[in-house]
Amino acid sequence: MKNVYPEKLKLLIVIVDRRKAEFYVDLLQGYEVNFQFLSLAQGTASSEVKQRLGLLDTQNVAIFNIIKESRAKEAMEMLEEKFKTVRKGKGIAFTKPSQRVLGSRIYRFLSNNRMGLEE
Repeated sequence: MKNVYPEKLKLLIVIVDRRKAEFYVDLLQGYEVNFQFLSLAQGTASSEVKQRLGLLDTQNVAIFNIIKESRAKEAMEMLEEKFKTVRKGKGIAFTKPSQRVLGSRIYRFLSNNRMGLEE
């Protein structure tokens, strides 16, 4: 029987200024991200930490993405570069391993693998 889970998935969380959320959503889609969820975000960091991260006096959005493990490093490098170079585009990004996905169809959707979905 063929393994339907050939690659591990990660949860990629990106926190950015609300005005830049659509920009980052569009960028991440180029890394085979097939599922994204946005939520307004408010942190508990001190003003000093927020200022260092460039997140002071903004309304932030958390973008939750499911990404293939093989694309995560590349996406993180792109985000790091964009956080440094995009005007008012600073943010925070980190990944967390995905523990389990229930069902091969859900896995195929989340991993952007269309093969077998039409069955």
